[in-house]
Amino acid sequence: MLDLAIDPGIALPAALRTRVRREVARMVKAAALAEGRTDLDVALRLTDDATIHVLNRDWRGKNKPTDVLAFAQREAAAADAGLLGDIVISVDTARRQAKRGLYAELVHLASHGLCHLLGYDHRDDEEERVMNTRAAALRREGRRSGRVRAA
Repeated sequence: MLDLAIDPGIALPAALRTRVRREVARMVKAAALAEGRTDLDVALRLTDDATIHVLNRDWRGKNKPTDVLAFAQREAAAADAGLLGDIVISVDTARRQAKRGLYAELVHLASHGLCHLLGYDHRDDEEERVMNTRAAALRREGRRSGRVRAA
C-alpha cells in the first residue's frame, strides 16, 4: 500500500499527482509480489529542498539537499516485514534535474528509493547495474496497465 504525502507549498497538477500515485503504488505491489507477499507498506513524501536538506544533514551527515532519501524500516530490530519504509523526494531538485519531464523524474526517483528500501545499493558498478535493472523493471510494471505482476 502506498501512502502519498505532499508537503504544503508543493504545487503539482492533480493529473500528475494521480499518475505518480498510481504508478508508484503499482511498483510497490510488484515488489511485494516478487517477495511472495500481497502488499508492502511504503510512504512517499514529496517535499522541497529545505526540508530534504535538514533530513539529509540529520540522518546522513550531508549538509546539502539531495533528490531522494529512503528510510528502510526492515533495518529496525523489531521490524514488521510488511512495513517497507519511507521515500522522501525533493520536488525542487527533481524539477532541476528532469530531462524527460517532472513526471518521469519523480517516478525514476521513486523507483530508486524503492530499490533502496528493498535492500539494493550502488556502492560499486556491479551493485549499481543490478539496482538499475530492478528499478527499470519496477518502472515498466508501474507503467503497464492490467493486473500487477511481480517485478
